[in-house]
Amino acid sequence: MAVAIEIPREYGYVVLVLVLYNFVNMWMGMQVGKARKKYKVPYPALYAVESENKDAKLFNCIQRGHQNSIEYMPVFFALLLLGGIQHPLFAAGFGLFYGVTRFFYFKGYASGVPENRLKIGGYNFLGLFGLIICSASFGINLLLREVL
Repeated sequence: MAVAIEIPREYGYVVLVLVLYNFVNMWMGMQVGKARKKYKVPYPALYAVESENKDAKLFNCIQRGHQNSIEYMPVFFALLLLGGIQHPLFAAGFGLFYGVTRFFYFKGYASGVPENRLKIGGYNFLGLFGLIICSASFGINLLLREVL
């Protein structure tokens, strides 16, 4: 049996957070591109080799900060978009929090001291956890609609 879902007007905030995060991701990618030129790490090499490049650790930290953010994007996007259907304001808030902490995660990693990524950036999982709760609530409520 099909269930009709009405998307609330406030879902626009969810969409805007998703768009904003894409700008953050593009900015991170540009930082990697600049670092490639600065530290002479040509494509298609994903990482610099420490025995061949004295700045390998710094470049690799910048690259890894962006790569880790890319790895989590599908999870973040799915949770944001699904959880936002029923809880748009909470999802947008958790999503914005996630995006801001991801920015600091990248900045900390890009410092060349990997531990710096966790100072503020380590709190990004709180944003994801909030989105997990929003999405789980949405799923449970979908299943209970037929029962009630």
